[in-house]
Amino acid sequence: MMNTESRILNPESFGKVAVLFGGKSAEREVSLKSGAAVLVALLRSGVDAHAFDPAVQDLQALRDEGYDRAFIALHGRFGEDGTVQGALELLGIPYTGSGVLASALGMDKWRTKLVWQAAKLPVPNYALLDEHSDWAGVVRQLGLPLFVKPANEGSSVGISKVKKAGELRSAYLAAAKHDKLVLAESFIGGGEYTAAILGDQALPVIKIEPANEFYDYEAKYLRDDTSYLCPSGLGAAQEAEMQRLARQAFALIGGQGWGRVDFLMSETGQPYLLEVNTSPGMTDHSLVPMAARHAGMSFEQLVLRILELAGINK
Repeated sequence: MMNTESRILNPESFGKVAVLFGGKSAEREVSLKSGAAVLVALLRSGVDAHAFDPAVQDLQALRDEGYDRAFIALHGRFGEDGTVQGALELLGIPYTGSGVLASALGMDKWRTKLVWQAAKLPVPNYALLDEHSDWAGVVRQLGLPLFVKPANEGSSVGISKVKKAGELRSAYLAAAKHDKLVLAESFIGGGEYTAAILGDQALPVIKIEPANEFYDYEAKYLRDDTSYLCPSGLGAAQEAEMQRLARQAFALIGGQGWGRVDFLMSETGQPYLLEVNTSPGMTDHSLVPMAARHAGMSFEQLVLRILELAGINK
């Protein structure tokens, strides 16, 4: 069990809090759900919290209207990629989650991999794609099946599982609609796992078992037949190693406050780092609240702890 004691005994000490959600990324609908859940939890806890959608409200209003802190429940571009974080730095408003650099880096799956590779952490084999790619060569390099994804989207937006060599170019074109930087990545079939980070601790690992082809947008947010195993079923030593690797990977990109690190497991039990989320989902299907519950934290306690960790000049 984690230490769930709050250092903030009086929720009013947070001051006036803006819950930033919605925004204009491809993940707007998910963000609206995350932000609504966070807002309700803060209000229930006695925090003076207010909804704030940057897609329809000017960020300057945060200072003009006297906000003291911002809880970022935005996902994807213009919210999770360092842009809002930079604006809040300029406005002098403390905010939840990682700073500008870690947010921007974590949003870019390719450059995140480069950092992890430099530290000799395990990542799946991958290749960058463009319209001139040697499709047959990519298949020879990575094998089949493989995954194609935009480098700068989350929530599995634009991702495809390629089973036949002839499908690779169309998968690239689908991903390229979302980002000019597109990755192809080897399939690793021993299971998908995730470890949430809260402060300097890793929460219990969750194993994800989608009922459909892979853990796509539908499986994440729309279906009720995706299985989430917590406890994960890993042995104690194996789970501890994955948590250690998650903390290390998060620290390497400069992550702060809270986040989530996703893994693929090989059939031989080797974990591979997949990606990092610096503003994870907080919906009823989301993984961080699930892991927190297993650690003995209510949703309200989790949200307050994240808000406690808010800072500036990260």
